[in-house]
Amino acid sequence: MNETSKGSAKTIKLAERRVFSQSFKPLYQEGMGLVEQAAEYLDGKGRAEAKKLSRLAATLYAAESMRLTTRLMQVASWLLLQRAANSGEMTRDQVASEKSKVRLDTASANNDAAGWVELPKDFLDLINRSLRLQALVRRMDEEIYGGAVPDVSPSGRRVNPVSDQITLLNTAFARG
Repeated sequence: MNETSKGSAKTIKLAERRVFSQSFKPLYQEGMGLVEQAAEYLDGKGRAEAKKLSRLAATLYAAESMRLTTRLMQVASWLLLQRAANSGEMTRDQVASEKSKVRLDTASANNDAAGWVELPKDFLDLINRSLRLQALVRRMDEEIYGGAVPDVSPSGRRVNPVSDQITLLNTAFARG
């Protein structure tokens, strides 16, 4: 083994240390708390607010609520896997194998998308908080397990506005 590889073998990964220690608990609680808050909002206040939106904004709301739910379920899955490893229920290798099924790249529409300004403030807050949490988890995942960076801007917004419009149209007219 040469000097370079010896040095890299001793490198401390801060994300790994955080995930596999007691300092993981606040991150886990934040993630699961956000899942609960989003579920309560979407089933209660959000449902009432969505009924007041224009057709365009309501379509965007439906698409974004699906993205929000998907994003949070993927983050929650990642957090649960890390907690299982942290508590000794799974080995790190088992977690690495299972976490390959978790996607941490659920983007959101651009905030200049048609109808975005009509979306309720509480809903936009949930979207932004979920994007920040997903970005944090994605960075930690990349540091711990490696992997490619998805085609998403730093804010978690889609880079391609045409794709946003196609998604909206598919959501609006899909009656599968």
